[in-house]
Amino acid sequence: MDAPVRRSALPTLRLLTCGSVDDGKSTLIGRLLYEQKLIYDDQLSALERDSKKHGTVGADIDFALLVDGLEAEREQGITIDVAYRYFATPKRSFIVADAPGHEQYTRNMATGASNADLAILLVDARKGLLTQTHRHAIIASLLGIRHVVLAVNKIDLVGYDQATFRRIVEAFKAFSAELDFHSLVAIPISARFGDNISSLSPNTPWHEGPCLVDHLERIEVEDERRNAPFRLPVQWVNRPHLDFRGFAGTIAGGRIKRGDPIVVAGSGRMSAVTGILRAGEPADEAEAGDAVTLTLADEVDVARGDVLAPPDARPEVADQFTAHLIWMSQEPLLPGRSYLMKIGARTTPASVTELKHRIDVDNFDKLAAKTLALNEVGFANLATTAPVAYDPYVENRETGAFILVDRASNETAAAGMIAHGLRRATNIHRQGLAVSREAHAALKHQRPAVLWFTGLSGAGKSTIANLVEAKLLARGVHTALLDGDNVRHGLNKDLGFTAADRVENIRRIAEVARLMTDVGLIVLTSFISPFRAERKLAREIAAAGEFIEIYVDTPLETAIARDPKGLYKRALAGEIKNFTGVDQPYERPEAAELTLDTADASPEALADRVIAELEARGRIDRL
Repeated sequence: MDAPVRRSALPTLRLLTCGSVDDGKSTLIGRLLYEQKLIYDDQLSALERDSKKHGTVGADIDFALLVDGLEAEREQGITIDVAYRYFATPKRSFIVADAPGHEQYTRNMATGASNADLAILLVDARKGLLTQTHRHAIIASLLGIRHVVLAVNKIDLVGYDQATFRRIVEAFKAFSAELDFHSLVAIPISARFGDNISSLSPNTPWHEGPCLVDHLERIEVEDERRNAPFRLPVQWVNRPHLDFRGFAGTIAGGRIKRGDPIVVAGSGRMSAVTGILRAGEPADEAEAGDAVTLTLADEVDVARGDVLAPPDARPEVADQFTAHLIWMSQEPLLPGRSYLMKIGARTTPASVTELKHRIDVDNFDKLAAKTLALNEVGFANLATTAPVAYDPYVENRETGAFILVDRASNETAAAGMIAHGLRRATNIHRQGLAVSREAHAALKHQRPAVLWFTGLSGAGKSTIANLVEAKLLARGVHTALLDGDNVRHGLNKDLGFTAADRVENIRRIAEVARLMTDVGLIVLTSFISPFRAERKLAREIAAAGEFIEIYVDTPLETAIARDPKGLYKRALAGEIKNFTGVDQPYERPEAAELTLDTADASPEALADRVIAELEARGRIDRL
């Protein structure tokens, strides 16, 4: 049998199937393709063979195998990756994303939801609403899906009971009341046997609504991007020769015509569009979704990551904003830690400055929290090192979305949807100082630096730092020593020793050290600072070339044997939690400027090595 060629009268509808594991999402898509006669004879034969090997429905065809393409999916009977399928009816064409239901793969579901117009949320009629059902509904709402079909599947396994169906529907309506869905249609279905899929089933005479295909063919979903203000995130500056300079990207919103005025959102520089290239050919206009190259009337400075917009409808440009976060990493969110934010074509360091709350996926309550774990959803304030151009996610799903990337592992840590900007510092400007940092340093006859001593508790950091400062003082060098224990008695007395508090502890110290180097001091800091990411953050906060990481390398066994403060003894006895080296890891520096091996030399000799390093770097004069 050949699959017939169809023509669609309505725009393509982008669907997402989601819900908890084993709710029948893949079976539903397979059944849809089968009933629309879109499975070739050889595919059907292969499906019959695979059903005997991997199927879960006895002698019947297991339609889920048509979508579950990975061998691991077939062996486990679950969807892992997002599977995309295309099909069409005489009235409409569809692109379906089959999202995994397993909690471990929630991040994949978020990926599928980011481009969908409508979500088919499946529920097992025997189990009712589950935590993962709630989580997927919340994520679908956050990611801008406004149309939902609640497909109560496996209705045959509850005897086509109307009361069971109504109970599930009422429970979901109560839960989703705050989720801003524009339409919600509930349909009792059996994906295995085809009840209410392509036609109304005689097994559910009490169902007064449409069958699934009929509803999908009729629903009107407006592409809001075309009616939004024009946005072009620049992905590439096209310079094939000296006489051509174009700015290439995919239009994220609105329309553009030749002659329209344009502004670079970040810099505010204005120009006008002189040419539009679409698919390599000149065009008079283009709209959202088109990949284009624009040429401008003026030689304005535009780079990858900039956003072109109309002067009278510009995106916001800010370095602080609030956003919903879907946490996707096994490593929990640490407020204050530096991540890489990828928004459009721009990548910039960013940190979560405050986690406002975590969302309870069972009842949508907003819970106080200091961190987010894998698959949790929260609302947070973020800050970037440089201003970025964006729109609130509800206004533009392209320019309002971002991801956070872990700087150490390079894995995606979170997906984010911007809510609004934070204009906390619009009336605060840097004060121009009459005395420069260079003048301060010249008066002291030295060049400022941050000596960042790091290592295990008991490694000898404070001992060596004290000796270095004493030697510098004897030479007339102006210094300041920030020691971990001393700082926690004042500036950081409000912080504990959780991972999040350790991150904030280091951030504050790095900022203080930078202020001290601005007046020409050589600053010595003695902190365990166990995480590479925070030491990297401290390096970035310091002025270029002034950060010197000094790793005091001592084996854990030696540090435990020394135990000058009795802390290891208490930690090993379980009296102290989150103690580095016992129940919290220490991440060794990978490229420290100086490594001091305490097994090979005395503290006095190691202090002399630090002094020699300062001399070699020209921070202090040689004797």
